[in-house]
Amino acid sequence: MTERYVAALDQGTTSSRCLLFDGQGRLVSLAQRQHHQHFPRSGWVEHDALEIWEIVRRLVPEALSNAGAAPEQVVALGVTNQRETTVVWDRHTGRPVAPAIVWQDTRTAELLQSLCENLDAATIFERTGLPAATYFSGPKLRWILDSDPSLRGRAERGEVLFGTMDTWLVWNLTGGVDGGLHVTDVTNASRTMLMDLRTLSWDPELLACMGVPEAMLPEIRPSMAELATTRDPVPGIPITAVIGDQQASLFGQTAFEPGEAKCTFGTGSFLLLNTGTEIARSRHGLVTTVAHQVAGEPAVYALEGSVAVAGALVEWCRESLDLIRSPAEIETLAMTVDDNGGCYVVPAFSGLYAPRWESRAQGIVAGLTGYVTKGHVARAVLEASALQISEVARAMNRDVDVPLSSLAVDGGMTANNLLMQAVADYVDVPVVRPMMAETVALGAAYAAGLVAGYWPDRQVLKRQWHKAGEWHPGLDPAVRRHHLERWDRAVELAIAWGAPPSPSPYLD
Repeated sequence: MTERYVAALDQGTTSSRCLLFDGQGRLVSLAQRQHHQHFPRSGWVEHDALEIWEIVRRLVPEALSNAGAAPEQVVALGVTNQRETTVVWDRHTGRPVAPAIVWQDTRTAELLQSLCENLDAATIFERTGLPAATYFSGPKLRWILDSDPSLRGRAERGEVLFGTMDTWLVWNLTGGVDGGLHVTDVTNASRTMLMDLRTLSWDPELLACMGVPEAMLPEIRPSMAELATTRDPVPGIPITAVIGDQQASLFGQTAFEPGEAKCTFGTGSFLLLNTGTEIARSRHGLVTTVAHQVAGEPAVYALEGSVAVAGALVEWCRESLDLIRSPAEIETLAMTVDDNGGCYVVPAFSGLYAPRWESRAQGIVAGLTGYVTKGHVARAVLEASALQISEVARAMNRDVDVPLSSLAVDGGMTANNLLMQAVADYVDVPVVRPMMAETVALGAAYAAGLVAGYWPDRQVLKRQWHKAGEWHPGLDPAVRRHHLERWDRAVELAIAWGAPPSPSPYLD
């Protein structure tokens, strides 16, 4: 009998990957390539969407070749993506009209103030579940339209198209300029500040507020549905799932029931809690988002706490500071000391996301003394991820009736045992890592495979989840409180540093 597989296309912030999974959820093949990161100005982060598509065109056949699989052996493809990153392209040429603006980009900070004059921030939050922040796609799209006087008229005529990376990839996979499907799913649409969470449709008042023509927007579809069949680069593979990467991770962790949560540690960190088919409104700085939707069924929602910089801070230490030669060395260096030596790093490279939403905050290193070594700095870098997630977890506990009792984790940074212990210590719950580290891609594959009938039901997927590691809190409560208080002070300093300076008597 010929083996059959489910494929996942995982387009992330730093790289794109195509993976094949078998019926037991085991990884059979992986093809991966990085793409360039562009930082043309302070606070600006851009990608070349055409470069990403050309990489994907090579990865799909490579993943099949690595597994010795023919296209007809792939029963379904799930697409998952970095969310909020904004692409605008010409419908007729298939070429982007501007660089893609990445979710980390903060150039829209001033624009947000004028947008909120048209529709107040409270109304936007009630309608979309999102705060008025630079993180989301709608203001980025408005910025692109404002940057070129010719674009708005073309957008109103539908000659230029908008999409997040899922939309861009599906359009190209299904034919591009030759009839490509222009769609997004509810999870990605819920990150734009343009969709009403209740109706799951583009909201005319939000579109007017953002100045976005509806003619350029993709059609919103369920996350799990028979969408189309690929035409390029490998024809004939059914696309049966499209889902944002953090929602895919929640699905890959098999957190199918209300009250189940996960936290991904990648470029950023993202804690999501399944809240079921009811829209849960946060009162403590989290966002409400769509977790997934099966065609013909109500949407499932989640509360999310997003942290902009986690693994990106480790990469910054490698690329910009030359502190380490590889990401794995950060743990080795941090283990040379017993604690952070009173040093705290607040990586507000893109402002601060949940639960503070301070777009003007800037990164700082606090507590430097002659005692602090590079080992202490390395430890502070790792603890920054744990301390940020501890803030998010406390906000989530305040928003829900039942507090977190454990935390399922995934992502590349979970290979760092020191970090995982720090997360357990500061969040003060057990931390559990599954056998399958590629949870984002696995979730996209699970979603696609269920639609295709490759797996009969979700209980089968639940049985395939296996624990690989577990960490328990071991920090004295008084020591924990001390670090949380010092961290809070450091964050306040980062916020103050990004604020306009007060007059100084020493400059007279």
